Amino acid sequence: MASGPWSLSTRLLFLVLVVCWGLNYPFVNVGLEHASPLWLAMLRAGTGALATLAVVTAYRGWGSLDGAGRRDALLLGIPNTAVFFGLWFWAAGSVLPGIAAVVIYTFPLWVALLSPVFLGSRLGPRHWVSVAVGFVGVALISQLGESGGSKVSVEAIVLLLAAAIAWAVGTVLFQRRFRPAQMLEANGFQLIGGAVALGAATLTVARTPLPTASVPLVESVLWLGLLGTATAYAIWFWLLGRTPAATLSAYVFLVPVVALAASVAYFGERLSILQVAGVGLVLVSIYGIGRARAAPVRPALDSATVPAGRGGD
Repeated sequence: MASGPWSLSTRLLFLVLVVCWGLNYPFVNVGLEHASPLWLAMLRAGTGALATLAVVTAYRGWGSLDGAGRRDALLLGIPNTAVFFGLWFWAAGSVLPGIAAVVIYTFPLWVALLSPVFLGSRLGPRHWVSVAVGFVGVALISQLGESGGSKVSVEAIVLLLAAAIAWAVGTVLFQRRFRPAQMLEANGFQLIGGAVALGAATLTVARTPLPTASVPLVESVLWLGLLGTATAYAIWFWLLGRTPAATLSAYVFLVPVVALAASVAYFGERLSILQVAGVGLVLVSIYGIGRARAAPVRPALDSATVPAGRGGD
């Protein structure tokens, strides 16, 4: 697919996509004031799954998967949605949204590191430099300075990094398993698998009480499920049909920028000078990963950019 100038409609849709994903982070923190992490994660995944299935129906996307494909998509919902959402939401209660977004978006760095194993891509010097810069940035964010008046929890940073790794593992496996024409339907099934796994964990492991319905909780769930999941993914797949994945992935660094801006405006999030430097390094590294191209080890497999199957959060 040739990469040309973006049309106005493409730019507007990408803007909607970035805003939807970026505002997920403050809405998670608002939702956590009214529900436990696992309940909120399950509600997001379940609402997103139902809405995504409606989108698949509207786009007549059924029938691209056979029985084995539906089974594999359901299973990939465990790392791709259940573990990712669960760890992210668990950590989010002790980290402000801007920091959470930046750490989660080390995801492209983990994808780059996993791609030689799962996707047969060989990393070039630009990838390795970007990865190194990104992890220096994370170290500055997590170990130095204060955020919102309190030191950043190292345990929360570890959980967020683990969430990013789970997302990366699920994504590269998702791309390896499904063709582009199958990804919209597969995404609906993996959301169902994730919601079921989160529900089982909520009821059997955490055993947290059912949250009480409230306006802020309903607003958070509707945003996270309908806009931050179903609508955003529908736009993502539409854009991927018209724009090279490498072009889109190069600009995912704008998502944590939106999250940081929203967190500053709503939560009064403040960063130290060293943390600002760390954020800058992470954003530069994300952009570098998106722009870098990897040489394929096996000709049939694509380059190690942010994979097309799961480009957002």
